[in-house]
Amino acid sequence: MHLRLGCQLDLCCEVPTPVLALVHPHTSLLADLLAPEVVQLMPDRTIEVLTDQAGNRWCRLMVPSGLTRFSFATTMRCPDHTDPVLPSAPECPIQALPIDTYRYLNASPYCDTESLMAMAWETFDATPRGWPLVQAICDWVHGQIRFDYEAVRPQKTASHTLADRAGVCRDFAHLAISLCRCLNIPARYCTGYLGYTGIPVGEAPVDFSAWFEAFLGDRWYVFDARHNIPRCGRVLIARGRDAADVPFLRSFGEHRLVNLAVITEQITAPTRGSLGEPISSAEPMLSSQSLVA
Repeated sequence: MHLRLGCQLDLCCEVPTPVLALVHPHTSLLADLLAPEVVQLMPDRTIEVLTDQAGNRWCRLMVPSGLTRFSFATTMRCPDHTDPVLPSAPECPIQALPIDTYRYLNASPYCDTESLMAMAWETFDATPRGWPLVQAICDWVHGQIRFDYEAVRPQKTASHTLADRAGVCRDFAHLAISLCRCLNIPARYCTGYLGYTGIPVGEAPVDFSAWFEAFLGDRWYVFDARHNIPRCGRVLIARGRDAADVPFLRSFGEHRLVNLAVITEQITAPTRGSLGEPISSAEPMLSSQSLVA
């Protein structure tokens, strides 16, 4: 399938402020791009795209005082099939894990494993290991947590999400990741584009999405406690320990996010004139959510 992707961020700074934006598809997906990646800034200024050791691609720019509009757009090829499901995938013993997976067993800013350790073992100790255990965690989180934009808090940890019994996609991911880590399964946070591709369109606006990957056997597998069904149309932007590693916007100074709009739209075929064009204020967005009263 072909997907049209993009976003528009309107932010306001009192003084010139360095900013990092994380909106480009991950390095591993570059071969699937069908059109140039177009970044537009108003007012116009210099921007850099830099890749870190994890393959995440960051936009670095200096935002001037006042209002700035940052837009990104591209089109890419995405597999028609849904997330792979492999119930026979075994647990990898701790002593056999690749060395670079151990960091994903540790607590991280939003994944406070110590607070959840006793509950995790009490709840899942009898569950068969490997894929069935990770899926059981997803089933449990999906059943315990209500999706609710009103439950968003900037410093909300996994244990806060469990206490609130409500959150958004990143909170579902943080809680599932934390429970996996408590049970010695490496788990890492993923952020990306995932709209309503393959499912009925809902009332919630399209936004940046979050899911996670668990290491089983000899590889990483995608899991999604928020939707808890195999999905198609995922486009990875970045991976990290949790959302603290890969925020879509990070400023080194005060800023106010005035408006956010995200596009994840399936198209029948690439057509010249619609691919890779910058998002302008005149172009209708699939969704838009205002972040100010």
